[in-house]
Amino acid sequence: MNIELTDDQALVLSDWMSRVMHREDFSTLVDDRAVWSALFRISGALETQLPAVFDSSYSEQLDAARRRLVGELGEFGER
Repeated sequence: MNIELTDDQALVLSDWMSRVMHREDFSTLVDDRAVWSALFRISGALETQLPAVFDSSYSEQLDAARRRLVGELGEFGER
């Protein structure tokens, strides 16, 4: 199976996964231990395919990617 993401999507998803996968409240959300196998695979694949993760301008690249993706969403998800 292949899942295609834009560079922006991959960067933002990788950052999000890195931040939430290690939180206790996320661990309680994942109610099936087998799902962790897929989460670890996705997280690892993203990290190895994203050179920006190790770039000194990572924060700026991440912020720019977030802005572009939110711009594409329009009003979706606004509260």
